[in-house]
Amino acid sequence: MFLEINPLVLPDIGLVFWNTVAFLGLLVVLGKFAWKPMLKAISDREKGIEDSLAKADKMKADLTAMQNENEALLAKAREERAGMIKDAKETADKMVTDAKDKAKQEYERIISDAQVAITQQKNAALTEVKNQVGSLVVEVAEKILRKELSNKAEQESYIKQIAEGVKLN
Repeated sequence: MFLEINPLVLPDIGLVFWNTVAFLGLLVVLGKFAWKPMLKAISDREKGIEDSLAKADKMKADLTAMQNENEALLAKAREERAGMIKDAKETADKMVTDAKDKAKQEYERIISDAQVAITQQKNAALTEVKNQVGSLVVEVAEKILRKELSNKAEQESYIKQIAEGVKLN
């Protein structure tokens, strides 16, 4: 049995040849003019992506370093704030203590001055009373001496009379 060959099914050798030549020519032209720029563009894109990834990693590392630095600065600021608050409290406590000490000293000075003034007034009053008593004694003695000293009963009644008439201030 022979196979019958259908002319529609068999390829035309000339057409295959020229298609192959055209395809090879296209490959040569594309290889010379298109493949190199396309491969270069792809290579440049890969390099750009790698550079971008490297920059992103570097920025991420820088960001982490900045965050750590910020946290350290915040911690330092908190410590400084705590120190300032402590200093302010100590200063306030010292001011209160100083004010109390000054008030106590002023109180003691006022009490001391008052005691001195009281002592001076007391001494002045005692001096005045002594002067008045002395004056009264001199006055009574003068009156007694003026009266006749002959009668003792009269002298005693006269002394009683004068004592009743004398009023102490």
